[in-house]
Amino acid sequence: MTSSAQSIEDLMGQYKGRVQAIANMLTEAPYFYREDNEELFLFLRRHRDEFRLFFERYFGWMLIMDMKCARVYKERWYNEALGKRSRLEFGFSRRDECIAFMLLLRFFEHQLEEQSLTVESRLAPRFRFGDLLDYTRAGFLELEYDADKYTLEHVRANILRSMMPVLEQYRFLRRIAPEAGMRIQADDTIYEALPALFHYNAGMLRRPVEADRADQPSAPTPSLAATGDQP
Repeated sequence: MTSSAQSIEDLMGQYKGRVQAIANMLTEAPYFYREDNEELFLFLRRHRDEFRLFFERYFGWMLIMDMKCARVYKERWYNEALGKRSRLEFGFSRRDECIAFMLLLRFFEHQLEEQSLTVESRLAPRFRFGDLLDYTRAGFLELEYDADKYTLEHVRANILRSMMPVLEQYRFLRRIAPEAGMRIQADDTIYEALPALFHYNAGMLRRPVEADRADQPSAPTPSLAATGDQP
């Protein structure tokens, strides 16, 4: 349920600290998760109409929200002096990374099924890096890429090694630290899948493959119809 019609100015008059905190949390990181600050998240959810209109009117941004995750989304960049390398935005431009990201989304869906989890579940899927590595390599072979080239070591060293820190930085995955004093192999590293993955569509897997064969690799883009509560 959303609140009765108010403006962001009305909210500022009553709850200035909360409004400012939420606006900052939405712009300080790619995603604002319920677990970051449940009280502020629920306040945003209750007053999402006011925040949606504020971001839309003053910035031309879209507020996207479900029961665990919120983000603001902009469709264009206004500072034309900024080249692509200067922009702080998530996306992969290399063909293999685009495909591997789509395979991660498909892997995420399989993990949800295997662990009997949904977007409503309080727990998030966790998995071994080695299982993701095996799945990603199998995905490339399924797409008829050269098995002699796309070995496990090639996928690890040339694709996933550079991707995993980016996925952590942009809050798609969280690495779970082992217990104090425990030494584990790299393949046994545990990751937790975060709610932002629900905002992307694994059904887009064929697009980067086809684009690459036309020498035009594509970066993955979010679905605006996130699972769960809609803005």
